[in-house]
Amino acid sequence: MVDAPLRRDDLIEAAGRRLREAGASEPRREARRIWTDLRPASHDPVVSTTVAPDVAARYDAAVERRAAGEPLAYVTGWTGFRHLTLASDGRALIPRPETEGLVEAALARARCGVAADVGTGTGAIALSLAHEGSFIRVIGTDLSADALALARSNGEATGLAVDWRLGDLLAPLAGERLDLLVSNPPYLTADEYAGLDASVRDYEPALALASGVDGLDATRRLLDGAPALMANDGWLAMEIDSRRGAASAACAAAAGWSDVIVQDDLFGRARYLLARHRRPE
Repeated sequence: MVDAPLRRDDLIEAAGRRLREAGASEPRREARRIWTDLRPASHDPVVSTTVAPDVAARYDAAVERRAAGEPLAYVTGWTGFRHLTLASDGRALIPRPETEGLVEAALARARCGVAADVGTGTGAIALSLAHEGSFIRVIGTDLSADALALARSNGEATGLAVDWRLGDLLAPLAGERLDLLVSNPPYLTADEYAGLDASVRDYEPALALASGVDGLDATRRLLDGAPALMANDGWLAMEIDSRRGAASAACAAAAGWSDVIVQDDLFGRARYLLARHRRPE
């Protein structure tokens, strides 16, 4: 007996139902995105209406991963960030729209010289600086060798030049003079991390999310250590927890930064700490 051919539209419709049952907010859109992203290059989703059994099995497995709660970017293997398309998997935090705004705020203050992205993850910030700025050099650092391997792979795929360095926060930048330092460091308390949605807590790396009892450990270390690396009038742009805008600004002022402001993100939440380093006359 020969099995009847599998129809693409039937598969996508069934996937939408499965994702709806699992609580997806946009099940049909997600079902179609998974299909488009996972199909073989030779399989045109518009022209072809039948699907080989092995392709259908791979698609169904991806849908089940999403239904189980795995983030869509990990299931499909990519995410968009500003003007770039980047590989995304469990080695690094998925770049968020708020972080696109961090790049915007940073580039509004410095577009040339030497720039660094501390805690680069997928490499999204560093690669965006290399793509959109006019920097003579962009450096991306991360404590995780796995995350740095993902960032390096994204750099190769985009053809953008970034100097990737392994190490804890500012340590790989010793001896540099930076015109711009950008970072999206971990900024959650242990309790806040424990209370995250399972789709984040169970899949994305804790190393990129939690930062001490008050959530400010990494923020304080960056603010205290970065002045030694900054050129005169160099800028720092950092993503912060919106609940700790005032506390983050106070840390910056205590560390001797000038022109300290906290800027809202596109959702109206205090999200970006911006500060300038001025050397004493």
